[in-house]
Amino acid sequence: MAAHRERIGRVIADRFMGTPSRSIELRGDAAVDMALWDILARSLEIPLHRLRGGPVRERIRVYNTCAGPAYNTGRTVGWVSKLAEPGAAAAGPLAELQAELDDPAGLARSLLAEGVTAMKIWPFDRFARDTGGSEIGAAALEAGLAPVRAIRETVGSAIDVVIECHGLWRLPAAVGTARALEPYGVFWLEDPIAVHRLDDLRRLKEATCVLLAGSENHGTAHWYRKAFAAGVIDYAHFDVGWMGGPSEALDVSALARAFDRCIAPHDCVGPLMLAVNLQLSASQPNGVVCETVRAYRRGWYREVVEGLCEPEGGTIGWPAGPGLGVELAPAFVARPDLLRRRSAA
Repeated sequence: MAAHRERIGRVIADRFMGTPSRSIELRGDAAVDMALWDILARSLEIPLHRLRGGPVRERIRVYNTCAGPAYNTGRTVGWVSKLAEPGAAAAGPLAELQAELDDPAGLARSLLAEGVTAMKIWPFDRFARDTGGSEIGAAALEAGLAPVRAIRETVGSAIDVVIECHGLWRLPAAVGTARALEPYGVFWLEDPIAVHRLDDLRRLKEATCVLLAGSENHGTAHWYRKAFAAGVIDYAHFDVGWMGGPSEALDVSALARAFDRCIAPHDCVGPLMLAVNLQLSASQPNGVVCETVRAYRRGWYREVVEGLCEPEGGTIGWPAGPGLGVELAPAFVARPDLLRRRSAA
C-alpha cells in the first residue's frame, strides 16, 4: 500500500507540479521519518550519524544566511513581503536582512570576526516584483550587485558570497544576473529560476560559469536523479524536512556521490532540522558546507532545544547525545501557551 501510494504520488507530482517538495504530505512524512530514526538511535544509545556508518570528519564548514530574527515569522504573502528595502528601520542587532542592503561590508566583517567565511544574501529578490521575474533592468541589476561589490571591495576574497534567488526569475533575467555576477566569484547561485524547468537550467548552465545550487523547493530523489543526469546542478541544496525526511536525504546523498556532486543541506526552518543536517553531514563524505542562521541560533533555536553545537572558527560539530542529540528545553516545554497533542497509544 505504501509503495503504491508513493508511485501514484510521484506520477501526479511529475506530471502536474514538476516534482516539488515542501508539500503538507511530505512534511508530515518527514516528521515521522525523523522521529523513527531518532527513536532507533536512542534505543541503541548512539548518535544518529553512527547508524549511517559513523563520522567521516570531525567538523564541517558553515555559512551564515543573513536573515533577521523576524524573518519567516508572521503572515506573509509571497517572497516580496519578506524583502527589505534600503534604509528601512532595522529591528535589533541581528537584523541581517536589512544589513545586507544597508551595510553589507560591515555585515561581512562581523561574520569574519567570528570566523565565518561564507554568507548568503538575496539582493536581487526585491526587483522581481516589478516585472514578475521576466526581466531585470540595468539600474536594478546595478543595485543588486552593489552589496556584492561592497563586500569584495572591503574584505576581498576572505568571505565567500552565496546568492539566493528563491526561484523568482525567468531565464533571460537569470542569465543576465549570472553573467553580471561572474567577476565577483560568487560561491553559488541558488534557485535562480523555477528549478523544475530543467531545459531552462541547462541553457543557464551553458550561458554562465557561475555554479548553481538547488533545491530546497524540488528536493526529492526523483527530481535530483533528473537534475544530476541533465548536469544542471553543482550543489545539492535540499531541505530534509521538506523532502520526506532523513531517509530521502540519504537517497539524495547517495545519488550526489554517484554523480560526483556535493551536498549542502538547507536550514532556515528550525533547530531540529539543523540537528538532522549536522548528523547527516557527519556521515556523508560529500558534505561540503552546512547552512546556519546566526539570528536564529542566538534566538528562538536556543529557546526550543538544548544540545545544539555552536560554530567555532567557521566550522561546526555534531551533537554528541543519542539520536538527534538534542532535547526540548524544559522552559519551552513548561510554557503555558504550548499546544500539546498526544496520540491515544
